Amino acid sequence: MNFTNVRVHQKSIQIPKKIILLAKSLQFISSNYAAKFGTKLFVTPVKFPPPKREKMLYKSAQKKVIQIPSINKNVEVLQYGYSKRKVLFVHGWAGRSTQLFLAADKLLENGYMYISFNGPAHGKSSGKTTSMLEFVETIREIDKQFGPFEIAIGHSFGGMCLYNSIAEGFSVNKLITIGAADNISGVIRGFTNSLQLKPIIAEKMKNIFDKQWQRDIDNHSSSVVAKKIQIPTLVIHDSMDGDVPVSSAIKIRQSLKEGVLFITQGLGHTKILRDKEVTSKIINFIKS
Repeated sequence: MNFTNVRVHQKSIQIPKKIILLAKSLQFISSNYAAKFGTKLFVTPVKFPPPKREKMLYKSAQKKVIQIPSINKNVEVLQYGYSKRKVLFVHGWAGRSTQLFLAADKLLENGYMYISFNGPAHGKSSGKTTSMLEFVETIREIDKQFGPFEIAIGHSFGGMCLYNSIAEGFSVNKLITIGAADNISGVIRGFTNSLQLKPIIAEKMKNIFDKQWQRDIDNHSSSVVAKKIQIPTLVIHDSMDGDVPVSSAIKIRQSLKEGVLFITQGLGHTKILRDKEVTSKIINFIKS
């Protein structure tokens, strides 16, 4: 299928016009000011209240707040059901631990325990800013306290974090990612485009992150670290995803040793999480 002319959905997070105006004003004064402002925005997730459809899962799950010593932040962990066979769900940027509620029920029916968490600076977890490095540290600590896990499922940014976590030693039998982005520089360019800023701002933001991480952040791109992953991996993506182009999924799949690509049509970036066909695909992949 040719995806170059596919109509895409709107982005799931719309940047307010006053923020765009401020960013463009800073760019007029100094590209360095605009880059610093963009960097601060980039690491600050927006918090959305959970919709009614997710509240039953939150109400039914056991909640526990744990500290992640390496980053000195507290995160809220959800445990749904009880089984020695455990599945970890990692939500995306500005996402929630309850977003995979439909699959959580199906996992329970099939003898699995669903465990998730609100990442740093998300939900009731502490902090105002966060990063992939902090999510990876959180996954490592949750594995210590609640693991081992048989399956890991990640949405969007959460999928990127899982590719990195598994490449760095987090052990599961199977991996499923939904709408995961690939190239980190590309994500930054998409962000600065949404702010209506010039390409130089994206370059300067990347340089800031390279200095903070003390490495080339693109070395953590999904398709790069996916080359280290040996386990069966299901890569799910929608052809009309307005947040992450479907080309990301294709490139990630090409880097995986045992990758399966499943492309949906018309679900976009978040509705895909509560689609019945996608849920069935996830359960069948886990059981196969």
